[in-house]
Amino acid sequence: MSSVFTSFLDQEITYIKGVGPSKSNLLKAELGIETIRDLLTDYPIRYEDRTHFQKISEISHEGDVVQLRGTLTSLSQVGSGRKKRLVGRFRDDTGTVELVWFRSVKWLQDNLPTGHQYVLYGRVNLFRGKISMAHPEIELASKAMTAKTATFVPVYRSTERLGASGLDSRGRRKVMSNLFAMIRETDIPEHLPHYLIQKLHLPSLFESLLWIHFPSDNNLLRRAEKRLKFDEFFIIQMGIIKQYKNRQQQMQGYVFEKVGKHFNDFYNHHLSFELTSAQKRVLKEIRRDLKSGVQMNRLLQGDVGSGKTIVALMAMLISLDNGFQSGMMAPTEILAQQHFETVRTMLSGMGIRVGLLTGSIKGSARKEILRLTKLGEMHILIGTHALIQDNVYFHNLGMAIIDEQHRFGVAQRAQLWEKSRDLHPHILVMTATPIPRTLHMTMYGDLDVSIIDELPPARKPVLTQHKTEYHRPQIIKFMKEQIKHGRQIYVVYPLIEESEKLDLEDLNNGYERLLADFPKPQYQISVVHGRMKQEDKEFEMQRFVEAKTHIMVATTVIEVGVDVPNASVMIIENSERFGLSQLHQLRGRVGRGANQSYCVLMSSFKLTEEAKERLQTMVRTNDGFEIAEVDLRLRGPGTVGGTKQSGLPDLKIANLIKDGKILKTARQIARRILDKDPDLKLDMHVALRRYLTKYGNVEQDWSKIS
Repeated sequence: MSSVFTSFLDQEITYIKGVGPSKSNLLKAELGIETIRDLLTDYPIRYEDRTHFQKISEISHEGDVVQLRGTLTSLSQVGSGRKKRLVGRFRDDTGTVELVWFRSVKWLQDNLPTGHQYVLYGRVNLFRGKISMAHPEIELASKAMTAKTATFVPVYRSTERLGASGLDSRGRRKVMSNLFAMIRETDIPEHLPHYLIQKLHLPSLFESLLWIHFPSDNNLLRRAEKRLKFDEFFIIQMGIIKQYKNRQQQMQGYVFEKVGKHFNDFYNHHLSFELTSAQKRVLKEIRRDLKSGVQMNRLLQGDVGSGKTIVALMAMLISLDNGFQSGMMAPTEILAQQHFETVRTMLSGMGIRVGLLTGSIKGSARKEILRLTKLGEMHILIGTHALIQDNVYFHNLGMAIIDEQHRFGVAQRAQLWEKSRDLHPHILVMTATPIPRTLHMTMYGDLDVSIIDELPPARKPVLTQHKTEYHRPQIIKFMKEQIKHGRQIYVVYPLIEESEKLDLEDLNNGYERLLADFPKPQYQISVVHGRMKQEDKEFEMQRFVEAKTHIMVATTVIEVGVDVPNASVMIIENSERFGLSQLHQLRGRVGRGANQSYCVLMSSFKLTEEAKERLQTMVRTNDGFEIAEVDLRLRGPGTVGGTKQSGLPDLKIANLIKDGKILKTARQIARRILDKDPDLKLDMHVALRRYLTKYGNVEQDWSKIS
């Protein structure tokens, strides 16, 4: 890599004109900006169009931001001490504006000669027909028209401390102008291959950085944005795809050559329904991985109720047919218990030993499970994070299934992998939260992805309606009709940690109201919430599972892990307080039997626009992938599916939601380059390899290449 490139971009910003040690320290403390590279890549948050001038007579609204051209006719100090301020009069040929400054009074008075033409920019105050502006930007018209900022003016992020030190947006513009006066084009050499820049019609890196900070027109701004967004996605994708290729080459896996008696016996004699074509396709993908000699690392996505568990079970049977144990880890005891009951029931009579290990299993029962697991006599062990505790030893763990994988940290998942004796076990991670394609390509780009994109044929779509308190009487009537027909009902209240006490009151009040409408002994109601003891929760849930209660009043503890085919109604109270993903998960608790199921979203009358869109989306569609796309757009990538803990890189200019096409292009090109030149040894890729070694922001040691 060029020594000029290294020395210039990695210089501290102290030596830029207008910065100095104190401002340098402040930029580091407030925004994390230390080097010239940091400063160049701290992009403007928006731009002000300074091409348009208004007349003073055209100003009509309080708070409007305007740009005026006229004469500063007077300037004088008013008051004294802390109340001292500078007041000016500014006029054009249509009227007059009063200007006022409370800071830098002496400097402004010394540097703003009256009687000259100025360009003025600021926010308008209107009081009794009088127009004023506080702390406007003001510059001699002769300078303003020749400056780089004559058209699109960049606005930078700032803080109160930065503003007080002259590093508000205007101060930052001066610093950036001084920086570009220092820079030569050779100071920012290119890291993208020349052929790629030509093929994609991209500007150089130097041009892109200049135009993103000081665009002279909209076309140059768009071109700079395209280049820098592509750069950001491309560097990330190079790292992710290289990781994937390295794993394919280096991560040996147990070879499961045969599909034997356990799999075939289950498929032919114990499976009471036909697999969907999507389930069959995914099983073929898994079988192909298991025979390859490379550790499987596959993400299994499927909407609520699509049949992921049966696919996971059949993968574990292949492991057993090849003489290996399997472990299945779920994030909660309820979900672990649900999986255990499902798997044990489906394998009943096959002579396969299935165990459950959670925090509440203690004493001799726990010791026996650990003993059988260590000896290899426990064929399938299902549990919570208890599976990764130090005293759990597998005889030969060949398959690790991780459900709702975003609920576990990376380190926790790795601990399960380490339970295998020789090679890493094959990994199948499952999620019922459909993940938008743009997140696939960044969060899970180093995983193979399988999608179960169809529901079993007997499943009827859940009918969803949005109702308010006005409709409460008809909802009560509807609930009684459903109970009369032998159905069961969930009534769910939100539980938000910050106001857990308040939410518990909501649930208790709701329970009291329901008792009035559904009196004992004619109706039986279960109550489940997070503050109950585990055994009490399980007792109440079991009563509901066995149809001993008609209604379950619960918080979101039932979001996952409760499977009651007879429950046909889900009523979600205060539904505007839930995220889309959570609403979709809750709705997935019903619609599991042959009967038509319903979801009723109860809310207040007053809703934000975002809340309205969430509820309208739920009413409009049952498609989890469509819901995930809307969720991503509304909430942003940082809060969807645990992306922060999943290592989603920070993006400075690209946007996963808006720039999906650029991401797709970047991924395709990164894959083509690494297919052709996996170690980036070709001359045309040397600069790229050096750049990735120094700046690649995905964990990948590029310096070891070649």
